[in-house]
Amino acid sequence: MTNQRHQPLSSSSPRSSRTLPRIGITIGDPAGIGPEVVLKAVAESEVRDTSAPVIIGDAQLLSHTARKLDLQCGYEIIRKGEKLPDQIDQPIIFHLDNLNAPVAPGIESGLAGKAAAGYIEAAVELCAAGEIDAIATAPINKRALFLGGYSFPGHTEFLAHLTATEEYAMGFVAANLRIVLVSTHVPLSEAIRLITRERVEKTIRLAHREFSRWGIERPRIAVAALNPHGAEGGLFGIEEASEILPAVESCRANDEINVRGPFSADTVFLRASHGEFDGVIACYHDQAMIPVKCLSFGEAVNVTLGLPFIRTSVDHGTAFDIAGKGIAEHSSMVAAIKLAAELSMKAGESDKAVETA
Repeated sequence: MTNQRHQPLSSSSPRSSRTLPRIGITIGDPAGIGPEVVLKAVAESEVRDTSAPVIIGDAQLLSHTARKLDLQCGYEIIRKGEKLPDQIDQPIIFHLDNLNAPVAPGIESGLAGKAAAGYIEAAVELCAAGEIDAIATAPINKRALFLGGYSFPGHTEFLAHLTATEEYAMGFVAANLRIVLVSTHVPLSEAIRLITRERVEKTIRLAHREFSRWGIERPRIAVAALNPHGAEGGLFGIEEASEILPAVESCRANDEINVRGPFSADTVFLRASHGEFDGVIACYHDQAMIPVKCLSFGEAVNVTLGLPFIRTSVDHGTAFDIAGKGIAEHSSMVAAIKLAAELSMKAGESDKAVETA
């Protein structure tokens, strides 16, 4: 990550005139379970009671999926280039006609990957235009994305590229647990090399800023250690003393940020889930994902920190093995949409408070 000042939510957004936040929901890879879990999620009253869903995808594919799996899909269709309605009382479909051939469920392809990328690009454009307030994404397939001509390892990096965001991080919300990662999809050997004072400090500062925008007053942040038992005073490694502790102390200077650590990773996530901390900085991908999936598998939400809008996603993949079978669980999609609505409201209030201060 490199330093870039956070861009506020679009001032052109007519949020104040809306009853509920508009959440753009991308259907992910059309060959995966994305279309199914999206249709199931927007049919839930808890989603419609908290948001105005705008499904971003292919209307014909969604209609076919609905007929095959006996799901609801009789929604108004808005084509790309048309303005969204002033009032959205029911879910609508923002149709992108970018599938020029049938897509078979469970089959990895460049056609599906390119279409999935198009849905993401359209969602970002709608956010930039103030047409929607936040984005919730269904899963994409990294190999299909590559075959479609896009060389990004995942949503996080793709969204950062589309918004010219240089300072960003992947986070997860699982019940009472919030985790922000120092590194994401890299080999473990590379993740260890990425534990530098500069990178850890920037992650702490980004987490503090974003948690504050989420309505957490003076967030209590813990930093996980890299090595077993926090390195036991240097017996099992030096990164805690040479990189992590100096980053924590720099952020704590003059009582600037309420951060502590490094704490042994085998206990800090449990402590946070019990309410001792508002969030934890994790050193690498699996250090974060193991507690997230053990505590809240199927209901955890991926959140990208640092973007000029709120973006959430499910905690699972495309599940090609069950795509098109009607058995996909949609609880994480429900949670992602609801959290996007909640955080976009809080972020909007926070940004307005900063503008009027």
